This record gives sequence, C-alpha cells and structure tokens, in this order.
Amino acid sequence: MKKKGHNMLEYNTQYHKVILTDADGVLLNWGYAFDVWMHEKGYRVSDKFAYDISELYGIPKAEAKRLVRDFNESAAVGFIPPLRDAIQYVKKLHEEHGYVFHLITSLSKDQNAQRLRTMNIQKLFGETAFEKFIYLDTGADKDEVLAPYEGTEYVWIEDKVENAYAGAKVGLEPLVMEHAYNMDCKDFPLMKNWKDIYEFLVD
Repeated sequence: MKKKGHNMLEYNTQYHKVILTDADGVLLNWGYAFDVWMHEKGYRVSDKFAYDISELYGIPKAEAKRLVRDFNESAAVGFIPPLRDAIQYVKKLHEEHGYVFHLITSLSKDQNAQRLRTMNIQKLFGETAFEKFIYLDTGADKDEVLAPYEGTEYVWIEDKVENAYAGAKVGLEPLVMEHAYNMDCKDFPLMKNWKDIYEFLVD
C-alpha cells in the first residue's frame, strides 16, 4: 500500500503515514450511545439492520434528523465509548508504527459539539494520534473534504458505504468497519474490528 504520493493539502504530510478515518461507527460506538439516549426518550429500535435512523426507529425522516442533531449537540457526545478494540490498535498503530490520523466526521457545525468530540477522541486515544480534525454538518456528504487527499492513496476507514465510494473516487483505499447495516458490501474489504485493520496495514 502506497503512502507517499503527491499531496495537495495545505500543510506537509508526505513524510507521515496518514490514516483517514470516520468517527461514529468506526472509532466510537455512536450507535450504542445514541440508543441509550433514545431509550431515555421512549424510542425503541424497530429494524436493527437499518442504517437510516428513521428506519431504525420507525419514525419520520424529519424527526430522525432532528433527534440525531440534538444528540450530536448534547453533552452526551463528549462521552461516547470506543468501538470494540479501537483504543488498543489505534494507539499501537500510532505509538509503535508511526501512523497519524485525520478525523473526518459529519458530527455538527456547532463549535461546542466539535470541542466535545475532540476532547472525547483525545481522552480515549491520546493527544498526539490525531493530527487533524475535520468537522462537517450533521449527516453531510464527505466528497468535498476528501478531494484534497486525491493522489495520496491513503487508507480511508468508514462504516457508511456511500462515503467509502467517495474516497475510492479520489484514489483512496477504503476499508469498511463491519456492522449489521453494511455486511452486504462487496466492493471494499470489511473489517470486523481494529485488529483486522492493524493486520491489514502492518502484516
């Protein structure tokens, strides 16, 4: 896997081993935290295989969109637990193999929510593993922010298959974190956990 290629970013990353990664459903167990929050409000999952929140809880799309934004801009977003074995292997990749991470997340444009997310990530994974944080509006597509990485051939870790395709279009190497809602993905490698990602990168 190539890491050096031409880089159009504003600052110099060509001497780094860089991994681009989503946060929710990849580094953080957003689904669990959101479900706890929804449960407290009286909502119950109706289709556990759905990615779309309106389908997951059997509620109108507008209501689902509002609830996701409310959660992402609540204090709870600063305390989302890690997904599976993320802490062990993110730290291992960074501390033992010199990788750094760029976080690309459609969390919110709310600055307080962004501060809480940054604090959450740094508390779990340390203050040096994540070199860059890119925040988009809640649920926003990632095509535009991935475009500057064209030509780098960096690994791009996602759980949403549409975003994996967006990375592939600019020559990134997508890996998809496996969940019930994306197990039918055939175009990119499915990773059961961060151990799988570690072995893909290092072995």
